[in-house]
Amino acid sequence: MKIRIISVGKKCDKYLSLGILDYCQKIQPYAQIELIELNDSSPRKEEAAEIEKCKIEEGKKILKLLKNQDYVVTLDLDKTEMNSLQFSTFLVNKLEESGSFLTFIIGGSYGLSEEVKRRANFALSLSKMTFLHQMSRLILLEQIYRAFKIYHHEVYHK
Repeated sequence: MKIRIISVGKKCDKYLSLGILDYCQKIQPYAQIELIELNDSSPRKEEAAEIEKCKIEEGKKILKLLKNQDYVVTLDLDKTEMNSLQFSTFLVNKLEESGSFLTFIIGGSYGLSEEVKRRANFALSLSKMTFLHQMSRLILLEQIYRAFKIYHHEVYHK
């Protein structure tokens, strides 16, 4: 099984990088994790047209990394929320259905382009709260680890 996380944005602070590394190592017995970090685009001005241009630029970089057969899950604040048990079932089912390969996409600070959103097979919300994009990587990895522990009936989830 392989899970890829594509994220747009700055490199993580050291404390987040350590947490991300820790969860990647914990997930290794269950699945291979690939983290891809893309540089974000900065608008010249905080205007809607400039921001949209940046989202389109970032979207093109993301779409270049995707294959037609990829099952793509975007993280989107206003989309489907799940509890950890539901996410565990979702994750395992999608890995089985998609030939053991799943891609999550975390957009930049302005969100995802419409083209990336249309390419997604599913849109997931981690919470109604807004998190740092770097922190979203850590939270997603923790939930992936928790999902595998739940699926394998191993001690971790309470």
